[in-house]
Amino acid sequence: MDQPITIALTKGRILKETLPLLAEAGIEPLEDISSSRKLIFPTTMPHVQMVVIRGTDVPTYVKLGSADLGIAGKDMLLEFGAEDMYEPLDLDIARCKLMTAGRAGEAMPEGRVRVATKFVNVARRHFAERGVQVELIKLYGAMELAPLMDLADMIVDIVDTGNTLRANGMEPRELIASVSSRLVVNKAAMKRKHSSIQEIVDKLSAAVLARQGGEVANG
Repeated sequence: MDQPITIALTKGRILKETLPLLAEAGIEPLEDISSSRKLIFPTTMPHVQMVVIRGTDVPTYVKLGSADLGIAGKDMLLEFGAEDMYEPLDLDIARCKLMTAGRAGEAMPEGRVRVATKFVNVARRHFAERGVQVELIKLYGAMELAPLMDLADMIVDIVDTGNTLRANGMEPRELIASVSSRLVVNKAAMKRKHSSIQEIVDKLSAAVLARQGGEVANG
């Protein structure tokens, strides 16, 4: 008998790109997630349920075993750590870049640099590797405003098109990581429920490969 499996999904943009991919793997919620206030959803696979939570919480739910699998952006895994988890699959969705950025045409200041970001752990490691002393300022939104208001010299943030940076007189600087959504698996759950979890990993892997093959063919 199939063992019960819980998959933690990231709400927002990633969810919109995740649900079609899961559907291609034969896993669909039994009701419309977008119109429901529920947080836990049964699926077309009777032993599999989905929980929809904030991306910042997905690594915690998977690491502590409340969810067997999770789908989260690589930025969240870098920030909150991926220990006690396997990362078997790059889902190749929700692609963007994690970068430093500053005011256009301005060099990085001498001495201690003020950096605004919600990715404080990533930023601390990045600048430490370069021997740059930083004062980290944790913000949760509108990072571009921090240099404009002289709160920070630079920011570390997700960059998609770069249009928001340019509109606010800023430019991207260093690439820290290329980001996409990843499938992660709790290590203990992988041992206890190996066949059930491996089935899901295989189905998702096949769906990703089918998409990539279609892109190559269409290209």
